[in-house]
Amino acid sequence: MQVQSAAVAWQLYDLTGSYLMLGFVGLAQFGPMFAFTLYAGDVADRYERRRILAASYVVEGACAAIFIALTLTATKDVWPFFATLALFGTARAFSAPASQSFLPQIVSLEDLPRAISVSSTVFQVAVISGPAIGGAALLAGPAAAYGICFTLFFVTAAAVYAVQVMRPQTTATGGTVYERVVEGIAFVRRRREILGAITLDLFAVLLGGAAALIPVFAKDILHVGPLGFGFLKAAPAVGAAAMSVWLTAYPLSRHAGRKMFYCVAIFGVASIVFGLSENFYISFAALVTVGASDMVSVNVRHALTQLATPDHMRGRVSAVNMLFIGASNELGEFESGVTAAWWGPVRAVIVGGVGTLAVTGLGAYVFPELRKIDRLSDLKPE
Repeated sequence: MQVQSAAVAWQLYDLTGSYLMLGFVGLAQFGPMFAFTLYAGDVADRYERRRILAASYVVEGACAAIFIALTLTATKDVWPFFATLALFGTARAFSAPASQSFLPQIVSLEDLPRAISVSSTVFQVAVISGPAIGGAALLAGPAAAYGICFTLFFVTAAAVYAVQVMRPQTTATGGTVYERVVEGIAFVRRRREILGAITLDLFAVLLGGAAALIPVFAKDILHVGPLGFGFLKAAPAVGAAAMSVWLTAYPLSRHAGRKMFYCVAIFGVASIVFGLSENFYISFAALVTVGASDMVSVNVRHALTQLATPDHMRGRVSAVNMLFIGASNELGEFESGVTAAWWGPVRAVIVGGVGTLAVTGLGAYVFPELRKIDRLSDLKPE
């Protein structure tokens, strides 16, 4: 996915020379994901998740094949690329809740927090290395990059299909699609600790979107050029990957809810430090801290949503979680851009960090159920 994202962005910019096209690359994928995620969560609760995952990766591989065809035929129109990206986003909408809810079927519930950390580590390694691999493959042309994606998507589909399930899936029955989706949303509202974790992450990322303004800080404030920008851009992923490795070796044993609030507060403080810094090394360290603290929140939230949710509802609850994550990421970048235009980038980042601290304090008051969670392994579904 990371290789393909880099290749598509490069090719469309090369074809059009338009900055706007780069924004549409993300929007073309986010639209279908936003539209289908809740329905996809219901599908993940009614059908075998392993088959849904394998089928989703086959569709994503087919998208890579279409990109190869468009490249080899020297297509100049951009609409076939965006139509393919929309199909790719639809496949991702179905794979995301199925993937999250599949994990508890293939590891013991006691090992789930550690398994989430392993999964997060692999994801962050891909975020760091994927664009670099894609850039290297582009030296041989976009078709070569898409060829790598085509191969890996189908290998992934076969590998997922071959995974042995530790415990059978409990499927959802009864009611219409609308009623089952509403049931999933109602469950999240009823389980206050889950609602609190998702809401806290939503507003923290929405307000503390320092990463979206990294290009401005690199060019106009820190004056570090493209190379420095690359290091700053990778810094949050480096911090997240390091924290994922740490949590794999040393999972949170006690006071998980309290530690989540602490780390969200650290996220806000690190964002403020980044906004105030005029030194590259301090800025880099602040962004590493942003990524590391956010990973603790991610680990607790994912473990919480899976351990406190009965199996027949995990797909729908994961879909609600994914919808919140997608909204916070997309709207967070938009919010950062708007506030930077209003107040300037430095003030925008500082205000966002202060807002994150305020949300943390308010969340600790409004959701005491989340703050009081001790051992994640003690969580039980209804």
